[in-house]
Amino acid sequence: MTNLHKRALLLKTAALTAVAAAALVGCGKKDEAATAPAVAPSAVAAAPAGPLKMAFLYVSPIGDGGWTYQHELGRRAIQDQFGDKIETSFVESVPESADAERVMRDMAGQGNGLIFATSFGYQEFVQKVAADTPDVKFEHATGYKTAANVATYDTKTFEGAYLAGIVAGGMTKTKTVGVVASVPIPEVVRNINSFVLGAQSVDPSIVAKVVWVNEWFSPPKESEAATSLINGGVDVLYQNTNSPAVLKTAEERGVRAFGKDGDMSAFAPKAHLGSAVIDWTPYYTKVTQDTLDGKWQTGSFWWGVKEGAIDLVKIADDVPQDIKDRVAKARAGLKDGTFHVWTGPVSDNTGKELLTAGQVGDLPFLTGINFFVKGVEGKVPGGQ
Repeated sequence: MTNLHKRALLLKTAALTAVAAAALVGCGKKDEAATAPAVAPSAVAAAPAGPLKMAFLYVSPIGDGGWTYQHELGRRAIQDQFGDKIETSFVESVPESADAERVMRDMAGQGNGLIFATSFGYQEFVQKVAADTPDVKFEHATGYKTAANVATYDTKTFEGAYLAGIVAGGMTKTKTVGVVASVPIPEVVRNINSFVLGAQSVDPSIVAKVVWVNEWFSPPKESEAATSLINGGVDVLYQNTNSPAVLKTAEERGVRAFGKDGDMSAFAPKAHLGSAVIDWTPYYTKVTQDTLDGKWQTGSFWWGVKEGAIDLVKIADDVPQDIKDRVAKARAGLKDGTFHVWTGPVSDNTGKELLTAGQVGDLPFLTGINFFVKGVEGKVPGGQ
């Protein structure tokens, strides 16, 4: 891996054009359960004079079209908004290994006062580097460990998965939906279950199959997993991986699927039913402004439909209007707080009741999900 100086890309007009062209080639993720959205004051000082230097650590290529690309769009947006007040750079395709620690130390050494680590597997490395660089602020996406100079943040991707599930429930003919899953952490399991709950809200008899690829970004494995699910009778696919491979495979095989994290409609327009898109810009804008104002705070932040951080977009034209109306109603409820995805009765796939009728899953429940809901085949690796 080349050093940060060579790979860092300042967002200026010429560079933006080059990155945007590259990003169109590809299309996805990462994370563990986020903790409570409470905020605790931080003693970290205001940024020094001159532009605030900010660096972003990405787990996959910016051309993945999904998870990392959405973070990159957020970086570009704040660079445009704040202009010469900030100076941003990024390093892409950084493994969740000791490489991450090395890159973050390099970022800190080059004068970056704010570092965004955008994948769950960076968590322990963030903690180590932060402890050694107390004057640097760290933002860790999808993690749950904070410190005086470390905040965590996440998006309620399970809300987007539920909205997609409603569409899946209205479009499946085999009554069997499938999910290509990345790694078995609570966030991913929560998304799988939420997708299935959305589908079952339309038709309770719907069942689901899951195939794990144990990576965030591996197009060949993602395609293989999608093929296996289709061969098993699945006609609508969801994913918690970072590329458009699942959607492309669906189009090749004549079934339907969803984009995840980014708008993937252009990659397989015939198969595309909608994309559950994350928008990091609102959060990145807040953090940047707070840091410039000397008001940065540690804590854990979890934003969803209500804050404009997640939504299901580009719903296919052939989706029945009554299904689109169901999506709109659920979206409105998530926005105003009158609807919660995890509201009982909810049982796992062994028949054990987990939420009673009317009971809403609290934060510990949501962040500790390690089971499949009724109708999902199999067991969570290492879970219940």
